Amino acid sequence: MSTLQLMLAQSESDGGGGALGAVLGLGFLLVWLVVMVVIVASFWKVFTKAGEPGWAAIVPIYNVIVLLKISGKPLWWFILMLIPIVNFIVLILVMISLAEKFGKSTAFGLGLAFLGIIFFPMLAFGDARYQG
Repeated sequence: MSTLQLMLAQSESDGGGGALGAVLGLGFLLVWLVVMVVIVASFWKVFTKAGEPGWAAIVPIYNVIVLLKISGKPLWWFILMLIPIVNFIVLILVMISLAEKFGKSTAFGLGLAFLGIIFFPMLAFGDARYQG
């Protein structure tokens, strides 16, 4: 039996695996899309609560600049966000400052930094008001 015949015979016996992989892949894609829509909608709402244009949430780089402005941090911190490891620390500080600008605690800011998918919708669609 040639190699080609062995490969064809093996692919015929594994027919269900391809369908299962496609279904799982589609499921993960749909979950990812829902998460992205929730995050974009949350950022949009946070930006509008702070008096900034909501569309800024979907523009790369500009959304970080607007986030720094809302948080009350200087724009040169954007450069710090490009440095590995430093960017993680800067992000935590920006999220704590953002939480404080909305009248929330430091713990809420840490939640924004580490569990953004949960805390950003709470900030966006909750009763928090921008006090900048």
